Amino acid sequence: MEENDMNPSDMNPSDMNSGVHIPPARDRGQATTEYALVLLAAALVGLLVVGWATSGGGAAAVSKLFERVIDSVIDKV
Repeated sequence: MEENDMNPSDMNPSDMNSGVHIPPARDRGQATTEYALVLLAAALVGLLVVGWATSGGGAAAVSKLFERVIDSVIDKV
């Protein structure tokens, strides 16, 4: 059986004729789990960026970038 095939045991009786696919019980929490993992990955990347920006060369690079942006805005005004 292919993965996209609908199994009648996975559907509610009222949905048999409507073509509405109800995910099997084993897949129902998958989206929540994936969402949580994406949030954890984003938080980790954010922490790494903050750590880089506040230490060593990162702080100097952010400072130079900020100064360039401010100078560019002042030159246009």
